[in-house]
Amino acid sequence: MKYLDDHVYIEKVLAGNVQAYALLVNKHKSLAFTVALRMVRNREDAEEITQDAFLKAYHALGEFKGDAKFSTWLYRIVYNSAVNKMRKNVLITESYNDHTDDDVNFGNQEEELKNFHAKERKLYIKEAIDKLEEEEAIIITLFYMEEMPTAAISEITGLTNANVRVKLHRARKKLQVFLQQRLNSELKEIM
Repeated sequence: MKYLDDHVYIEKVLAGNVQAYALLVNKHKSLAFTVALRMVRNREDAEEITQDAFLKAYHALGEFKGDAKFSTWLYRIVYNSAVNKMRKNVLITESYNDHTDDDVNFGNQEEELKNFHAKERKLYIKEAIDKLEEEEAIIITLFYMEEMPTAAISEITGLTNANVRVKLHRARKKLQVFLQQRLNSELKEIM
């Protein structure tokens, strides 16, 4: 589904069309959940944080000034909600299992091999990101997976733009080191 600009939906919601908010939720729920999950590293808590953030955003929608993009404002609410929840020591920090329901097609073994390598790469990258500190994991996720500029990440996290760039650089270095170590150990096991 192709979505309209956020301000169209916001205007509809403020005019009394509550159904338009569902479109905003659908448009942004994936990244909002990803931000929460990267922080708390627990699927159930991330779902709760995401739902709470959407509820808070709905109630505060009249206060949204439009100075920043709606998505940046929303992700800031998600980020703050996750930080507050973590401060209360309610969250259990355990990694989530990434389940896929892909059907295996043995008719095309070459394609399956490519899919296997792609899944394996994703697992290595996910494992590496899970080793990062929460803030670094969020910055990496927003920058690479959501292709957000550092200025938007700065607004979401409350860090300065320079601090975001420094943390991004450090996180990249950590990912590189971890992936090199991980792949070297895999090579040793194979040989």
